[in-house]
Amino acid sequence: MSSELETRVSRKLMLRIIPFVMLLYFVSFLDRVNVGFAALSMNKAIGLSPTAFGLGGGLFFIGYFLFEVPSNLILHKVGARRWIARVMVSWGIVSLGSAFVVGPNSFYALRFILGVAEAGFFPGIILYLSLWFPTRQRAVAAAWFMAAAPISTAIGSPISGAIMKLPPIAGLADWQLLYILEALPAIVLGFCVLKYLTDKPAQAEWLQPEERDWLIAKLKLEADARHAHAGHTAGALSALRDPRVLALALIYFGTSAGLYTLGLWAPLIIRQYGFGTFETGLLAGVPSVLAVIAMVLWAKNSDRTDERTWHVVIPCALACVGFVFAGNAGSALMIVLALVVVNVGISAAKAPLWAMPSMFLSGAGAAAGIAMINSIGNLGGFVGPFAIGWLKNVTGGYTAGLYVVGATLAVSAVVTLMLSRQTKHAPVAVRERQGH
Repeated sequence: MSSELETRVSRKLMLRIIPFVMLLYFVSFLDRVNVGFAALSMNKAIGLSPTAFGLGGGLFFIGYFLFEVPSNLILHKVGARRWIARVMVSWGIVSLGSAFVVGPNSFYALRFILGVAEAGFFPGIILYLSLWFPTRQRAVAAAWFMAAAPISTAIGSPISGAIMKLPPIAGLADWQLLYILEALPAIVLGFCVLKYLTDKPAQAEWLQPEERDWLIAKLKLEADARHAHAGHTAGALSALRDPRVLALALIYFGTSAGLYTLGLWAPLIIRQYGFGTFETGLLAGVPSVLAVIAMVLWAKNSDRTDERTWHVVIPCALACVGFVFAGNAGSALMIVLALVVVNVGISAAKAPLWAMPSMFLSGAGAAAGIAMINSIGNLGGFVGPFAIGWLKNVTGGYTAGLYVVGATLAVSAVVTLMLSRQTKHAPVAVRERQGH
């Protein structure tokens, strides 16, 4: 009966929570990286050099970094429903305002403010999932949520490319229409969050009483087991000082550098082979389809084997090889194949990586630690795109920048191995037995 009940609850959690948070992240990621398509005509229109574009694209993550931890601690206090709604409406308004930048300085300002507005969304959802999904389902739940990023690229890239072919409307250029049309869903969905999200399992009227009781008991059992573990951290300040949090942030730095290099620069890299905007969108989207499949299957294997370290190391190393391959690609086919390898590697690493913090963090410690990992890690989203732009100005090509981003992923793989050797955690199943 317990197995049947667990299966029923798991199915309800997946159907109720995951599609909705995927939709939110789909829109979030679209608003972060549509600047890569806007750049196809915006850069010339407002006078952005490759270095200025890379800097402005990366400034998003400086604002994100500064406000990430405070935002997630507020979410922990007031609940995900209200805070995620606030985040979405504010970032939608700022993203819409990006349509009216007039030069480098206003572009820098809006990208920074967009990061401030969106701070707390991603780690807030990761924290939210940890409040609902038992440990054995957490990597898969995170994988489906994060699959929205490559899905956003796969679906959003052709859509963005098509919008960029629109003629001027009401005096607005194609890149301005892109920002406006893709910002509106975030504002609408922000109000939907208030109606749809449930803060805690105890408030879940969409679960039957026995299902709700089972889920609450299961999550409490796992929490008690973590508290009994010597390496457990529950306080916010303790989490921010925990070397494991800093190590995970460094690992995430490499994956973020790779992910946002793809989001901001892939359209421009592909277009150099002579493709139009719509064709560029289609080719930019192809690698993401395979990345979604790899992400989910890899996460399922990580949950099934209860193994995280090598499930992060292998895809990070694969993505590193992909960036080196991209730096040496001499044709459109080779660059697309390289982008497939990079997308698969980066996407597959993320879910097992985000299953690690809940192994030793809980409560305010989880809110602060997850936010710290994401905020420091996302600085890679500044370094990667900026390095590409700066080195392109210096060298005239993309090769050197792609090598630098590949190196950050090599560092991620090495740090993951070092972390696993320094910190040995008992398997989840053992910790659960110890909590009985």
